[in-house]
Amino acid sequence: MGDVEKRVQPDAEHQNGGKPLAELDRYDQEYKLPITGDRSGKWWYSAFHNVTAMVGAGVLGLPQAVAYLTWGPGMFIMVSSWIITLYTLWQLCSMHEIHGKRFNRYHELGQYAFGQKRGLWFIIPFQLIVMIGLAIVYCVTGGKSMQAVWQFLCDKPCPAFGLSAWIIVFAGAQLILSQCPNFNSLAVVSFAAAVMSLSYSTIAVGASIASGRQPTAYYNLDDKDTADKVFGIFNALGTVAFAYGGHNVVLEIQATLPSPPDTFAPMMKGVYVAYAIVAWCYFAVSITGYWAFGINVADNVLMTPALKNTVPNGLIIAADMFVVIHVLGSFQVYSMPVFDMIETKMVMNGINNGLFMRLIYRSIYVVIVAFVAIVLPFFGDLLGFIGAFAFGPTTFWMPPIIYLIVKKPKINSGHWWASWFCIIYGLIVTIFGSIGGLRGIIKSASNYKFFQ
Repeated sequence: MGDVEKRVQPDAEHQNGGKPLAELDRYDQEYKLPITGDRSGKWWYSAFHNVTAMVGAGVLGLPQAVAYLTWGPGMFIMVSSWIITLYTLWQLCSMHEIHGKRFNRYHELGQYAFGQKRGLWFIIPFQLIVMIGLAIVYCVTGGKSMQAVWQFLCDKPCPAFGLSAWIIVFAGAQLILSQCPNFNSLAVVSFAAAVMSLSYSTIAVGASIASGRQPTAYYNLDDKDTADKVFGIFNALGTVAFAYGGHNVVLEIQATLPSPPDTFAPMMKGVYVAYAIVAWCYFAVSITGYWAFGINVADNVLMTPALKNTVPNGLIIAADMFVVIHVLGSFQVYSMPVFDMIETKMVMNGINNGLFMRLIYRSIYVVIVAFVAIVLPFFGDLLGFIGAFAFGPTTFWMPPIIYLIVKKPKINSGHWWASWFCIIYGLIVTIFGSIGGLRGIIKSASNYKFFQ
């Protein structure tokens, strides 16, 4: 990570030729990197990149999260998380450009706030857990969805293709997509993923409504033992946190917008559009899924047995295919910052980060992630643990801490109180959600047959 400290940020003076040649050379290096290699983005790029980054696999787990939290607390957590994360996203975007200097990566802003070395160690470990953890979850999600489509379409008896085989198929597609050189080269893929996320969320809502309230649906935890209740609630907090993960790439998305004049206005225009879509997807899916199936809703609402028995197979097949297309794009959006970190080290050490090197190291990355996904295919528990342990900090309480340090709002002002509320809220989610998710993984692992 030490090489990241050497990176020089592009700013207005660079663009006007006001820097020495040595600094201009380092500035030119930025245009060889995946995040800053293309700055031709538009505000609507911000919109669909943010939708792709946020409305992912987590939305399908929200009905079960609400089921463990129950109606009142569940809706409070959902609404408050939506408001808090929109505010912390605004905080990050407002700090992208400070005194003409652009902070194109989350850890660069952390370095500005905490110091060169402390900033790296405070931000990058959590970011890597998010990026790599999401890649694992998306491999599991894509594999399960393709497996579900296969089981619907194949003639009985179906050939014995287990989940591991489908994860490998998903990884094969990622080997190709991973060769996209920079963030903006993913525009078409990300747009398609955003459309798919809205589509399968809408299908999940329609299917839940069409199923109606099931006779077996009830809305309490009376049949759960104390341990399952407590840890289920903890894991639900992590699942909600997982659903709001776009903060981990928001500065990287903003880095694709041109400057001058300023990236904040177009970025926030896209963010507001994205959050309107997020509101529809999250609230509609969680409310209708819980209403229809109650505590019996699956950790992926589309996999709920009662839903499959009451709606046309074609609708479920379409939704599962949309999920596959979406996670194909989301995998790339969250992997690009990892590629950027690796290529930063390569460029700083004088290594050519051309097509051949990309083919090698990005392929190795995809293979390793897919292998871990095969070993740990616990969808619901991974959502909770990664959501709490990694998304909790980077989404809920790191942005307000950085904001307090950088912007220095007056004590007892609105931003001061709002920032501290977000910090406390986020710490609660991080601590308790991590406990619930970890316990769920351990419990699932004890009953799981590996390498299916």
